[in-house]
Amino acid sequence: MRNLSISVLALALGAALATTPARAADDLARLKTRAAAVSITRDDWGIAHIHGKTDADAVFGMAYAQAEDDFNRVETNFMTALGRTAEAEGEKAIWADLRQKLFIDPAVLKADYAKSPAWLKALMIGWADGLNYYLATHPAVKPKVIKRFEPWMALSFSEGSIGGDIERVALTQLESFYGQRQLAMTADEKGLLFKEPKGSNGVAIAPKNTLEGHAMLLINPHTSFFFRSEMQVSSDQGLNAYGATTWGQFFIYQGFNAQAGWMHTSSGVDVVDEFAETIVEKDGQRFYRYGSELRPLKTEVIAVPYRAADGAMAEKRFTVFKTHHGPIVREADGKWISIALMNKPVEALQQSFLRTKAIDLKSFMKVAELKANSSNNTLFADSKGEIAYLHPQFIPIRDDRFDYTKPVDGADPATDWKGLTPLDKTPQAVNPPTGWAFNTNNWPWTAAGPYSPKKADYPKYMDTAGENPRGLHAELVLKDVKNLTLGGLIEKAYDPYLTAFARLIPTLEAAYAATPDGDPLKAKVAQQVAALSAWDRKWSARSTETSLAVFWGEAMWAKAAPAAKAQGLNTYDYMADRLTPAEKLAALAEASDRLTTDFGSWKTPWGQINRFQRNDGSIVQTFDDAKPSIPVPFTSAQWGSLASFGAKRWPGTKKYYGTLGNSFVAVVQFGEKVRARAISAGGESGDPASPHFNDQAPRYAIGNLRDVYFYPEDVKKHAVRTYRPGE
Repeated sequence: MRNLSISVLALALGAALATTPARAADDLARLKTRAAAVSITRDDWGIAHIHGKTDADAVFGMAYAQAEDDFNRVETNFMTALGRTAEAEGEKAIWADLRQKLFIDPAVLKADYAKSPAWLKALMIGWADGLNYYLATHPAVKPKVIKRFEPWMALSFSEGSIGGDIERVALTQLESFYGQRQLAMTADEKGLLFKEPKGSNGVAIAPKNTLEGHAMLLINPHTSFFFRSEMQVSSDQGLNAYGATTWGQFFIYQGFNAQAGWMHTSSGVDVVDEFAETIVEKDGQRFYRYGSELRPLKTEVIAVPYRAADGAMAEKRFTVFKTHHGPIVREADGKWISIALMNKPVEALQQSFLRTKAIDLKSFMKVAELKANSSNNTLFADSKGEIAYLHPQFIPIRDDRFDYTKPVDGADPATDWKGLTPLDKTPQAVNPPTGWAFNTNNWPWTAAGPYSPKKADYPKYMDTAGENPRGLHAELVLKDVKNLTLGGLIEKAYDPYLTAFARLIPTLEAAYAATPDGDPLKAKVAQQVAALSAWDRKWSARSTETSLAVFWGEAMWAKAAPAAKAQGLNTYDYMADRLTPAEKLAALAEASDRLTTDFGSWKTPWGQINRFQRNDGSIVQTFDDAKPSIPVPFTSAQWGSLASFGAKRWPGTKKYYGTLGNSFVAVVQFGEKVRARAISAGGESGDPASPHFNDQAPRYAIGNLRDVYFYPEDVKKHAVRTYRPGE
């Protein structure tokens, strides 16, 4: 299909969708009959509890309920996954679409769908039917691009991570190569900008450390707000999962069932590699060198449709290149750079769904043998009392002599991937004697205290993340844990200590002491240094020291990050050990001046600055200091806060407004019956007119988790409405 012109594509699409009135009526009747096998109960928080006779029926209801809550986000995710965003947003999205199309080919996905197991096909059909039935019964909803969902489309977005491996490809460099014009990498692509760490926290607690003798799990993804829907999905075939599901996907991504729970955190394992290819032109053909041979460079034409400025559809066509490593994505130092990453959509979708039906660690690990999880560590707990930290399962075996954090020589066969690592050869902590395991997107070498996997036992590529301030914080709150309750686990998840400033402030004190008394800068920041010295390093909405520390940290980060990146150093280490006393004091003066200019005093309480605001259902919000907002006491995860609120100033604002961080938080206790509490950012609905658009915000801001209604009798007590899709 990729070689067809846009006009031919349009004709093909029109033919595929063309149907007689009788056929359309038959299809609608089929979907209506299918809907009769599904019930949706909305509780008093607007959360959907879906039940179907079969798993596929439940998936039908799940997709329908998601579309009810926020069809815009469902469609947007699949526009991204299919490389079709430019069809709505125009030329600015062409390069992101091309990047996606380098890996996602509808023709290949259709073939994969045709070869999929029957049970998986049934789920994909149920998913597409649910979305199409929603559109058929809501004619006022106008899709931007995807007018009809096809079952194979589910394979384009099958793993669930917020930022897929494909996003590692820098768009500026892709455009430089295929657009044949030089573009410098952005500061963001270089990793120089201060930004909230994306990732998550996960903690598993063994029965010996809990008051009631049952295992517990903390589920705390740090994603873009409103990126996932909270729901329960069950069937007469044994499916019964509750938790957070990414809009448009038909599996609970982070959650639990009656016997087991799973929490994914973004991993630092190296599973995406670049290869520097030596290109040779011979007899009018391009080849790439591999060992002693020249291999033909594969070429393919990719058409990227887009909406032109006048609203008409147009397209751009690109001849792209590939080696056996993967597609060429940029050029560097005279070499063409190819990229290798996991591309196993069928296995990924199987693993993502099947693990939601796992009832214990043994069955969870059996599903993990599919080895189609490349980007997520997992924290696991079950009703048998087992807990575990698990590394991702898709980990290519490589020659550890090479540094895979940089492009390796693609002409050297020794650099090639050599199969996948067996699960028992990956870093794990299964039922550690500590009785706890955790991950905060940090390295696995502290996952279970002294019983963690040992760095020396594994190749370098098993971790590229290193330690982070949240990892240090998690160890502090877990090391003496005992007699834990669900409420106690919530307290630990919101512990206010800021480990980054516990390290940085003593260096500020030393810098102040080393500065001559006659220095005017020393006099200017004397009160501020004294305030931070006396501070307990804990965030709160009333704390003026939190405001000063955060602004000071941001000012130092801006000075340190470029130099640290250039020298291959950790930015925290650079701020603590490499910035001069004068630079540290100057950053504090800068922070103090900015607080005074924006808020009238450097002694401004943090809650007056750090705010939660939800004005509309747009994916990219517009913030306004004049509109209502809610104070949030916790800070960016950058400073070691386990509860994360990634906030900043926006155009026209002085206050900070959060857009990512704690998006869904749940604590779960397993036993004869599962008990849980949870909270989501804002509310369940993306419709500002809904009572559930922002009803959870006051609780969210203070970590006041609500009870989860898991069992039918509990759902019934709190049911507001029960209905069939389409009613």
